[in-house]
Amino acid sequence: MHRLAFVFIAACTVFSAGAAEPTSKTSAVWPTKSLKIMVGFPAGTSPDLVARTLAEPLSKALGQPVIVENKPGAGGNIAADIVAKATDQHTIGVMINGNLTIAKLLNPKTPFDPAKDLAPISLIGTAPLVLAAPAHTSSNAPSQTLADFLTTARLAGNTWSYGSPGVGTVGHIGMELLKSRTGISAVHVPYPGYPQVVTAMLGGQIQLSMLPPGLATIQSRAGKVRTLGVTSAGRSSLVPEVPSLTEAGVRDFQLEIWNGVAGPATLPRAVVDRLSTLISEIARSPEVRQKLFQQGWQVAGTSAEGLAKRMQADYGVMGRVIAQQGIKAE
Repeated sequence: MHRLAFVFIAACTVFSAGAAEPTSKTSAVWPTKSLKIMVGFPAGTSPDLVARTLAEPLSKALGQPVIVENKPGAGGNIAADIVAKATDQHTIGVMINGNLTIAKLLNPKTPFDPAKDLAPISLIGTAPLVLAAPAHTSSNAPSQTLADFLTTARLAGNTWSYGSPGVGTVGHIGMELLKSRTGISAVHVPYPGYPQVVTAMLGGQIQLSMLPPGLATIQSRAGKVRTLGVTSAGRSSLVPEVPSLTEAGVRDFQLEIWNGVAGPATLPRAVVDRLSTLISEIARSPEVRQKLFQQGWQVAGTSAEGLAKRMQADYGVMGRVIAQQGIKAE
């Protein structure tokens, strides 16, 4: 594990061993045709909305069409693999945590290695997950505090279950991290997606889950679930009324979902730098920032180095959980 982490960190620091050196010629003539943004999820999903939000202003900035192409499957890894293998210098992708960090750890047969085959461009947006429980279950706790609820969960042992949108997702890994930090033993039940997780929670089949903030807020306001804590280091502007798990007594807990833009490792550094500058400026612009916030994202809009650092940090945290719990993608 330490060797893998070292390789990943070294690779992210330089973006990729195969990335070409910047040249004035490259920056002067690029782009020479339309730019394609690959998305590994269907139209209307969060990564797709992020890509389409960026596409129009990026097209204006580049003076070329920017086309969003959806290639769903394998948790976004099909599209990520297309980006990793692209050689036309005009293909990039909007990707989620897993595609950019732990894809190869979860499944050694993944046809690309994020550390070696992808060049970070910009971290676009982040969001915590919200630890939630059915309202009727949480009311059985001796009081309304998170600490008391976790005590109830520990006493329940493996008679309680938690749901996630699949093996190896951040919701799954986040719950396993919480289990390791708190001593609860809830059993994992994977579902096809968050709608099925919520249905199971409301039906009493599961007692816990980590939900995206928008979904958690809707269910909380309807009185169907109780929001217990967010997984970010501090409170989130997306759900400011919910305390962080750290604030509530779970030490050093920080794990978020996020999306970023990356290209193939062979993308010339001059192109990476130009895209990083433009995309980060677009993401932080007031109009786009507001659109992304409405989609449930806290805007980051970082440099390529900023995304590389986030990839390193998440690889370390999630990689340890994967190794300790023996998690493998199905």
